Amino acid sequence: MTVPSMNWNYPTAIKFGPGRVRELATHCAAAGITKPLLVTDKALAALPITTGALDILDAAGLGRAIFSDVDPNPNEANMAAGIEIYKAGGHDGVICFGGGSALDLGKMIALMANQSPDLSVWDLEDIGDWYTRADASKIAPIVAVPTTAGTGSEVGRAGVLTNATTHKKKIIFHPKLMPTVTLCDPELTMGMPAFITAGTGMDALAHCLEAYCSPFYHPMSQGIALEGMRLVFENLVTAYKEPTNLQARAHMMSAAAMGAVAFQKGLGAIHSLSHPVGAVYGTHHGTTNACVMPMVLDYNRSAIEGRLTQASAYLGIEGGFDGFKAAVLDLRQVLNIPKTLTEMGVKAADLEMLTDMALEDPSCGGNPIEMTRENTRALFENCM
Repeated sequence: MTVPSMNWNYPTAIKFGPGRVRELATHCAAAGITKPLLVTDKALAALPITTGALDILDAAGLGRAIFSDVDPNPNEANMAAGIEIYKAGGHDGVICFGGGSALDLGKMIALMANQSPDLSVWDLEDIGDWYTRADASKIAPIVAVPTTAGTGSEVGRAGVLTNATTHKKKIIFHPKLMPTVTLCDPELTMGMPAFITAGTGMDALAHCLEAYCSPFYHPMSQGIALEGMRLVFENLVTAYKEPTNLQARAHMMSAAAMGAVAFQKGLGAIHSLSHPVGAVYGTHHGTTNACVMPMVLDYNRSAIEGRLTQASAYLGIEGGFDGFKAAVLDLRQVLNIPKTLTEMGVKAADLEMLTDMALEDPSCGGNPIEMTRENTRALFENCM
């Protein structure tokens, strides 16, 4: 084996544990933020966990400014609206508060609010060194407070933004999108609706699974992905059935962060199928990942069977690859995940377009088996 040359990065400071949200104002001050804009989604804006966070900021003299016009698959129009509020309020930092949509959009606002008007966010797609086009000194500091356990965006250097015109999801990257500090308070996740607990939890599993199966060399991510899968298999159903079980919620919050750390090793066909479906149909990302997961396992079987047999032994799952797939199917059943993309509203007439979009998605480059037009179209058909 030729020894590869790789670049590895690991997360920001994470303040983990029940009640850590009470430290929000302290960490804003440490990051140099005196007038933060809290970015969250429409559903969270009026909930007690959000008003409580605003109370903490207000009591410390940091105001209670909020922006919540965030779509489930945020786009450049949401970003522009957030930037307008950010500038009008004279803000100097962003608190990303919520699930993946709010975390990603908050990052985009921090990234683009003070850049040159000539720079488009699409100029910063995660391709080569495109990130160097941004003026790093003008990126606002970010504090992340996740309220779901799935995306892991709170420990990442990128955000996903949907182009409202082309309906294509793009990964926007810059090293300074890594939050200055992340507050992981599992108490904030206890009010999640059951279907969000299910979908976000399966998103965490998808991140760990695809990272573990990716062919690239990254032993540290490999180990993190494996342990992340164990935490999901052992705790997701409990979190789903017992929403106030703090221990299960904490383990799922850890698994979410671990998945996002691990997937710098690579993602694959689960995400390259899910991204276009979510962009075109507005489906929940983690739920879509869960829907296609068993079909992608079959698609990749010849390349990953041995690896998943090893993982199954560690996870206490009997039957190797088949046992692992059965465990995924059992999870989907318990969590009421749709069994096919047809159930999620995907139309057969759109499969050509979705195939094109999947092959353009950067996630397909990390799939263990090369994705071609023929086999990707067939995979979509198997998911219907």
